[in-house]
Amino acid sequence: MELKTDLYIDGAWVKGNGTIPVIDPSTGSAICEVATAGDSECEAAISAAHRAFPSWAKTAPRVRSEILRKAFEIMVAESDHLAKIVSMENGKVLTDAKGEIAYAAEFFRWFAEEAVRTPGDFRSSPSGDKRILVTHQPIGVSLLITPWNFPAAMATRKIGPAIAAGCTMILKPATETPLTALWIVDILHRAGLPKGVINLVLPSKTGAMISKMLHDPRVRNLSFTGSTEVGRTLLKESADLVLRTSMELGGNAPFVVLDDADIDQAVAGAMIAKMRNGGAACTAANRFIVANKVAAEFTTKFTAAMGALKVAPGLDAGAQLGASVSLKERNKIAELVDAAVAAGGELKLGGKTPDGVGAFYPATVISVKKENPILRNEVFGPVAPIVTFDTDEEAIALANDTEYGLISYVYSSDLKRAIRTAEALEAGMVAINRGVISDPAAPFGGVKQSGLGREGGFVGIHEFLETKYIGVEI
Repeated sequence: MELKTDLYIDGAWVKGNGTIPVIDPSTGSAICEVATAGDSECEAAISAAHRAFPSWAKTAPRVRSEILRKAFEIMVAESDHLAKIVSMENGKVLTDAKGEIAYAAEFFRWFAEEAVRTPGDFRSSPSGDKRILVTHQPIGVSLLITPWNFPAAMATRKIGPAIAAGCTMILKPATETPLTALWIVDILHRAGLPKGVINLVLPSKTGAMISKMLHDPRVRNLSFTGSTEVGRTLLKESADLVLRTSMELGGNAPFVVLDDADIDQAVAGAMIAKMRNGGAACTAANRFIVANKVAAEFTTKFTAAMGALKVAPGLDAGAQLGASVSLKERNKIAELVDAAVAAGGELKLGGKTPDGVGAFYPATVISVKKENPILRNEVFGPVAPIVTFDTDEEAIALANDTEYGLISYVYSSDLKRAIRTAEALEAGMVAINRGVISDPAAPFGGVKQSGLGREGGFVGIHEFLETKYIGVEI
């Protein structure tokens, strides 16, 4: 399989200051070595983006749109190839990888359309002494930092609006999964993106070099997807130069099953909300809050569905649950489950780290009390803690008892009741009777410590635009 392994700076593939291995988490073996960036490569990336910005910002929206559309078409044509790369370096099963590539490509198509539709405003002032003209201009050089769990979608969700807005950028993918990002950058190269508009670096000293970039006055914007802990640090770093920031951070999603829910439908939705991407998603259902009246039926059916999943390397035929991205991540999951059991949780399924090679962890269901520590932590894996409640008010209180607020799920046969519950939940997104609602055409983002700003939808492009007001004498 052909792979891109060099850095991409100023429209060319370049060697870095060294290499690091990319590990297949299903086997523990190295797939290949990829180039790393030192201070000089990071400086070259910023300089290239800074040089390219003035002309790119003035490029006609239709031109930017056509490049994104071409990138969408190439990505769709090469989706099988890209899905295999994702599965190899991330560990997720091929069906999940294919779904991610289809989703990721849609951000190029969506923002190809949005590039030519950015609205402005022209009106009379209330006093009648002038005209108020409001326009939007690209913010400038943007640093994009993406995570390992969705290496394609988290990249295109940032790259798409940045290109559409007229920004130039430096992309820093996760060290665990750089191959997908490198291939996407190559797609943009072949689609005709001018040199310097996108640059990809993999810093050898991540924290120090990211900090240096955030303190370079040529960098004006940061878009980050990752943990809340790292997000807090980056916000502090960004404050020194008052950078524009957008943050898509951690989640602790409640999956609320009210007592009038269709349990079979709820179980089907729970399997999607929990097990898409093997549970390694900020949108994954993390706490199952189930009415006492239906808890036994839901737990029995849900446990059976979880237990039927085939655990195997992602590229194996029929695999339904692949490996975690690394042994380190797998061991974090195991530690959270062990702590939950020690605190009185009752295992219904799984909970034991398998022997053998690969970063695998089984589908796990555990019944817990509301004080159990697992309910406070984002479990980035195939673990489903179930806690029960008696009243809707208790369910809402349990759901909101977290510092996070990215997404929530509600199941009920009464739409008014479901909407009333959804409005009471402290989350940027709520799914009613659905296990997944992410869509490039919808605003994605959270409240509280789950982030700042929104990606996707009509507002996604505005994370890369400044609003300018011009007062016109009449």
